[in-house]
Amino acid sequence: MSAATPPAQSETAPEPRRVSARIAAISESATLAVDAKAKALKAAGRPVIGFGAGEPDFPTPGYIVDAAVEACRNPKYHRYTPAGGLPELKEAIAAKTLRDSGYQVQASQVLVTNGGKQAIYEAFAALLDPGDEVIVPAPYWTTYPESIRLAGGVPVEVVADETTGYRVSVEQLEAARTERTKVLLFVSPSNPTGAVYGREQVEAVGRWAAEHGLWVLTDEIYEHLVYGDAAFHSLPVVVPELRDRCVVVNGVAKTYAMTGWRVGWVIGPQDVVKAATNLQSHATSNVSNVSQAAALAAVSGDLSAVQEMRGAFDRRRRTIVRMLNEIEGVQCPEPEGAFYAYPSVKGLLGKEIRGRRPQTGVALAELILEEAEVAVVPGEAFGTPGYLRLSYALSDQDLAEGVSRMQKLLAEARD
Repeated sequence: MSAATPPAQSETAPEPRRVSARIAAISESATLAVDAKAKALKAAGRPVIGFGAGEPDFPTPGYIVDAAVEACRNPKYHRYTPAGGLPELKEAIAAKTLRDSGYQVQASQVLVTNGGKQAIYEAFAALLDPGDEVIVPAPYWTTYPESIRLAGGVPVEVVADETTGYRVSVEQLEAARTERTKVLLFVSPSNPTGAVYGREQVEAVGRWAAEHGLWVLTDEIYEHLVYGDAAFHSLPVVVPELRDRCVVVNGVAKTYAMTGWRVGWVIGPQDVVKAATNLQSHATSNVSNVSQAAALAAVSGDLSAVQEMRGAFDRRRRTIVRMLNEIEGVQCPEPEGAFYAYPSVKGLLGKEIRGRRPQTGVALAELILEEAEVAVVPGEAFGTPGYLRLSYALSDQDLAEGVSRMQKLLAEARD
């Protein structure tokens, strides 16, 4: 063989991996996928009603939009700003946190992020080493376990069902704790179930975590969306001894109808926030200055916008629960917070509906979309098969029409 002739490659040599195993293992966001499919069908002329996306159907309040318009014209915002957030916004977030939850923090404990998802990922990335376990109450929002895995951690699910209002007990948490457990994820009000923990329950969970030296990451994005006698309680306020081991994530998306503006934040001990800020300085640098200016107007203003939305959501909450519970085979507890209903549909699985026998929530959701032109998210996306999630952050008319279609279809279920 000539020295210039390259050696023949083995025909059995494996093809190099095109996508890393870490990224290939990530599942697409089920809620966004359902929403995208519903929008595509509507664009094609189908009268689909979507209960998939978790975003208010209200416009962002005008004074917030005006602040963004003004920021666009200000050359100050045409340049890079500190990776961790505009100093004035961090100060305002600290003041808003004290006003709304009674939790006193310094601006140096705040990191402004590109939405709540980035806040969650960066918090876990700052806390977790490979193999560290995170206790994740289920049903859970789809992004939580993926963020934990991306950060090198291991999600450990603890499942609650409709018999407890989807709230886990300290006994369940203790049964899941191992020597590798480092973090408890705590979410109240909850996506996808709307469950809200009472003050005594928050205290019991917090004291258990403190007793065992665990960190707690608590997502407070739905803090202002509670109904009836339910009340929001911030865990580091109820259990002050946890403050040095607690990370709070929040944002403007739900409170101010700003899902598309992409502004969230992390609040925590200064060393953790500094580490997460260092990560963000290399990942994305600063959040859009225009969005930060809008968020500054939002958190500095009053809560009249969310009060109006909460009244509408409360009305829709009662309507959707009543209508879902009228369907034989469906059991839907009344959510106390957020804007989701999470009915059990186990009583429908395996029954014949228009010639098909769906055995899973996924199959039932597909049937409902194809036959009733209603988009819902199957419980498998939230770690609990046999359930559906329906967002009631849509108009009263669409809500009634969509659930009516489901009622008519599912009334055909036969053994």
